[in-house]
Amino acid sequence: MASYLQVENISKSYGDHTLFSGIGFNINEGDKIALIAPNGTGKSSLLKILAGVESSDRGGEVKFMKDIRVAFLDQNTDFNPDRRIFDEVYSRMDSRSSAVREYELAIASGDRRRIDDATAAMEACDGWSLEHDIHQVLSSLHIDRLDRRMRELSGGEAKRVALACMMLQQADFLILDEPTNHLDIDIIEYLESYLQRSRCTLLMVTHDRYFLDRVCNTIFEIDRGELIVYKGNYAEYLAKREERYANMQANIDKSRNLLRRELEWIRSTPQARTGKARYRINAFYDLKDRAAVSLRTDNVEIDVASSRLGRKIIDCTDVSFSYGERRMLDDFSYKFTRGEKVGIVGNNGAGKSTFLDIMTGRITPDSGVVERGETLRIGYYRQQGISFRAGQTVLDTVTEIAEEVRSADGHTISATSYLTKFLFPPETFNKRVDILSGGEQRRLYLLTILMRNPNMLILDEPTNDLDIMTLNVLEEYLQQFEGSLLIVSHDRYFLDKTTDHLFVFTGDGHIKDFVGRYSEYREYMREEQAEQRKAAAASEKPAPQQQRNRNSEKRKLSYKEQRELEQIEAELKSLSDERHTLEEQLSSGTLGYDELTRASQRIEKIIEEIDVKEMRWLELNE
Repeated sequence: MASYLQVENISKSYGDHTLFSGIGFNINEGDKIALIAPNGTGKSSLLKILAGVESSDRGGEVKFMKDIRVAFLDQNTDFNPDRRIFDEVYSRMDSRSSAVREYELAIASGDRRRIDDATAAMEACDGWSLEHDIHQVLSSLHIDRLDRRMRELSGGEAKRVALACMMLQQADFLILDEPTNHLDIDIIEYLESYLQRSRCTLLMVTHDRYFLDRVCNTIFEIDRGELIVYKGNYAEYLAKREERYANMQANIDKSRNLLRRELEWIRSTPQARTGKARYRINAFYDLKDRAAVSLRTDNVEIDVASSRLGRKIIDCTDVSFSYGERRMLDDFSYKFTRGEKVGIVGNNGAGKSTFLDIMTGRITPDSGVVERGETLRIGYYRQQGISFRAGQTVLDTVTEIAEEVRSADGHTISATSYLTKFLFPPETFNKRVDILSGGEQRRLYLLTILMRNPNMLILDEPTNDLDIMTLNVLEEYLQQFEGSLLIVSHDRYFLDKTTDHLFVFTGDGHIKDFVGRYSEYREYMREEQAEQRKAAAASEKPAPQQQRNRNSEKRKLSYKEQRELEQIEAELKSLSDERHTLEEQLSSGTLGYDELTRASQRIEKIIEEIDVKEMRWLELNE
C-alpha cells in the first residue's frame, strides 16, 4: 500500500501553552482515520498544518505523495456573502474552473495551438462536465434555488455548500474538521454512505461516534502528548484502549513493587552503598520515573443538584405558529411529564429550534395555550452558544450567576471549585471568554446552565464542539438526571443514550410522536419504506382477469412461441428492474462522472432493448 502522507516532528504552541510537540505519523492510501483527543490539545491546529493553512512552529515536515489532490473542510468556511450559490461553488473548483475559463478564452482568440492546449487541459480534469457535476452534487445535498446569495443561507445550508465544494474537488486525500456539525441527520447519513463507498484516503476530527465507527478503519489518539495508533473502528478502539490501559497499569504496579525493594536497597547503610554498582543506581531512578506515571485522565465532573419538580411541567393545547406563509407548528397538544426524556429530530428548517423557543416562552404562539408549572426551572442550552460582554472573563461569567453552587448531595461548593470540575484551572479564571476555543466556550456555557440547578433541561444541539470525553460524561449525567429532558440533536449516538422517545418533525408543522430510541425509529422507517415499495410493485402487476386472458392467449400459441413469450416477459422484467436501479443511482447524486456516463449509456441501451422486446411481445400476443 502506497504511503500518501508522511509527517515528521511537527509542533504547535500558543504563547506558553504547547498543544503538541514532535508529532509524527504515516498515512497510507485507503486509510480512513479519525483523530481523537480532548478539546484544547490541538486537533484543529494539526489538521490545518497538514492542509497548509497553518505552519509547524519548529520546523518539521509534512510531505504528501507527488500529485496527490488534497481537499480540506474546515469547521467554518469563509464564503463571499454576495455571491450566488452556484457562482461560489464554481469559483472554488480550482483547476477545473480555470481550465473552463481558459478554454472559453482560447475559443474566443481563435489561436489553434492555444485551443489544442486548452482542450487537452479540459480532457485531463474533465472540465466538460463541471456545470452538470455542480448541479448534481448540490441537489444530492438538498441545496436548491442556486441563485440565492450566500448571506441568505442558514448555518446548515452553508455547511452543505462547503461539503459540495469538497466533494467536487474529487480529491485523493480528504482532511475534514467536524464534518457533521450543523447538518441534519439525513445529510449526515448521506455523507456517511458517501465516505464508506469512496476510495479516498481520509483524516478527520469528529465527535459523532456512529459516523466514525461506520466510516473509519483506524483511530489516532493523542494521549499525554503521544500519538497512539489503533487499527479498527471506534468500537474496536474502545476495547483496545481499555486493554492498553490495563497493561500499562499492570506494568506501573509491577514497577512500584520493584521500586519498594530497590528503595530498601538504595537506602541501606552508607558503608554498603559505596560498593553498589553505578548501573543499578541509575536503573533505580529509571524505575522511579516509570512507577510515578499516572493514568488518571482529566474529565469534566458534573455534580449539581436539580430543583424539586411538581406535577405540572409544560402543558400544550392546540399550539400553532407560522413565519409568514411557513407553518412551523400546527395544533400541537401534549403534556410533558416528570422524568421523560424526549429527543427531537427533523430536517433543518423544520421548526425544531422555534419549538424550543415556544416551550421556553421566548416566542409567543399564534394560537393555543402553553402552561408551565409553578416549580418549573428550565435550563435552556441554545444552539447559538454563550453570550458575553467584551472583555468578560471566565470567572466573571460564573460569579455573575452565583458565588456558590449546590451539588447533588446537598452540599455547596464555590464557583471557583465548580470551574475546576469543568476543567478550568485557576490560571484560566482571568482568561477572556472571547479567546477561548469553541469547545471551551461550549463547556463554560454548559456550566452556566447547570449551576442554576434546573429541573428541566432543554438542549439545542449540545454536542457541537464538545469532545468525545466530555460527551461521555454529559451522557452519564443526563441518564441519571431526575428532571425532564427535551433535546434537539443530530448526534444519533447521543440521542440513543439519552432519550427514550422522539418528536419527529415531518414538515408543515406536523409532529409525530415515536416511542423508542432513534436507532429503533430508523429501523421502523426502513421497514415502512420497504413495505411501501412492495405495495407499489404489487399494484403494477396485471389484474387476475387480465392474467387469465393473457394465459388463454398463450395457450393458442405453439409451444416454441409460448416459451419465447415467457422468456421475453422475464427479460422485460429484468430490464425494467435494472433501469429502475440505474435511475435511482443517477438521481442519488453519489456517482462519479465515469459511473454517471456508464449508467446513462446503459439506460439508453436498455430502452432500445425494451422497445424491441415489447414489439415482439405484441406480435406474439396478437
